[in-house]
Amino acid sequence: MEIPLVELIGYIASVLVAVSLMMSSIVKLRIINFIGSVIFTIYGIIINAYPVALVNGFIAIVNIYYLAEIFSRKEYFDILEVKHDSDFLGYFLKFHEKEIRKFIPTFNFNPEPDWTILFVLRNSVPAGLVCAVSLPGDALSVKLDYVIPGYRDFKVGRFVFQNFFKTKNIKRIISEPGNKAHQKYLKKMGFVETTEGKYELIMQD
Repeated sequence: MEIPLVELIGYIASVLVAVSLMMSSIVKLRIINFIGSVIFTIYGIIINAYPVALVNGFIAIVNIYYLAEIFSRKEYFDILEVKHDSDFLGYFLKFHEKEIRKFIPTFNFNPEPDWTILFVLRNSVPAGLVCAVSLPGDALSVKLDYVIPGYRDFKVGRFVFQNFFKTKNIKRIISEPGNKAHQKYLKKMGFVETTEGKYELIMQD
């Protein structure tokens, strides 16, 4: 049975709005919701359902407003280094354990004293956690690179790998592969898969 074009437009808009609500990233949520609301507006006009068009047109404008605010807003990043036996570290790892295991199943939840443990603060919020071990030759082995839901727009990763570690004269970073989603993130950050199955980032001068 062939679906009429008008109905298909409505279905597409409905799916996009539903998918947007499943996004952990606020930016992705806003963008997908904006596209869905625009299509819904067109759908409402086509079927002469002007209240539907009006409401979704308003939602599209609201999404534009907040997206413009997000992209124009100046954000502040900082690093808070803690000890391996920090109470807050223990709480953070326990609270996010399920998600961490999903992204990096090999992570050891018993940090060692020689680990470098960094909370990445984004506008004073602990948005990410990086656990690493120093290697010879100004290199690091990253055991954990985790960002909490709502902050997964690559900004935390870019700050850590393209800014902070450069100031520490790190030349090479090795990371555990994690799951497919984490591997995609690593490639976005500039990592390349090695023959050993891990990922490597050579820092550019």
